Amino acid sequence: MLKADYQYYPLKFKQASGTSRGVLTHKDSWFIRIWDDKHPNRKGVGECSIIRGLSSDDRPGYEDKIKEICTSIDDFWYYLEDGLREWPSIYFGLETAFLDFQAKGNKILFPSDFTNGKAKIPINGLVWMGDFGFMKEQIQQKLENGFNCLKLKIGAINFEEEIKLLQSIRSNFSADKIELRVDANGAFSPKDAPMKLKILSEFQLHSIEQPIKAGQWNEMADLCLTSSLPIALDEELIGVYGSDLRKELLDTIKPNYIILKPSLLGGIKGSKEWIDLATERNIPWWVTSALESNIGLNAIAQWTYTLNNPMPQGLGTGQIYSNNIESPLFMQKGFLAYSSHGKWEI
Repeated sequence: MLKADYQYYPLKFKQASGTSRGVLTHKDSWFIRIWDDKHPNRKGVGECSIIRGLSSDDRPGYEDKIKEICTSIDDFWYYLEDGLREWPSIYFGLETAFLDFQAKGNKILFPSDFTNGKAKIPINGLVWMGDFGFMKEQIQQKLENGFNCLKLKIGAINFEEEIKLLQSIRSNFSADKIELRVDANGAFSPKDAPMKLKILSEFQLHSIEQPIKAGQWNEMADLCLTSSLPIALDEELIGVYGSDLRKELLDTIKPNYIILKPSLLGGIKGSKEWIDLATERNIPWWVTSALESNIGLNAIAQWTYTLNNPMPQGLGTGQIYSNNIESPLFMQKGFLAYSSHGKWEI
């Protein structure tokens, strides 16, 4: 007989991390655990976690929903079909807990050369928002650590200061040496965005994520049509349920890229639906974690490797917490790897 329970586990940032929505010091996470009462030590574990102000299921009743699932685990097919349509991060937790349960709790959800320690995933180095000195220090550290793709969060400090940072990088590293991505998290206004995108395009950037706030489809479509800087949709995909609405979004905006965060988009299943729709329209994509612990990051990374996408993925967030779960995941010179001899914290 199936059993389930959950545990609240707030993740603590090693240092406060700046975004356009404010400074993050912790992240709310819950672990769902599933087991068969005949084998109580073989627990499948999945992570449900939200980013306050961003996740579409950041609302009252979140933990009650997890509790409901755990007390009704025999109805799991209902929840894995459409019962969690508007609870995407809980779907991701339940979905991956079952994958781990099927793997007898060994955390190898998608066996591959990645989990065997024979292959690595290229990732971008994430540079958090902050003052000029702090961001420059992070950039230098990432370069010393072997990253050749950097993602800078912009939109929180003076735009001219951010341009100076980009000038500093480009004066030392050409586009064929260092790939630069920027993420505005919707910080620009539709009125100012065209001018700012034009200035940013001078630095041979790979792309900009979400230059204006989500929900402005026509304005975003105009930017994608006229900007010489490729635009990637991120927040725009959140809370868009159903295949018809997703098709309408992609056909209206016609983005250069989309970015997939399983915790925000309905798990691996929901993310795969977006990938299929994007592929039909020749829209490239990449996968990004949404600041999960190593439990969630492990599931996302293992799945991402099976997709054979050669682009650097956004999976470099495993070292930002002081109380993360010890795992075989590790970063190595711009890659995420999995040690076949590594141990999981119980």
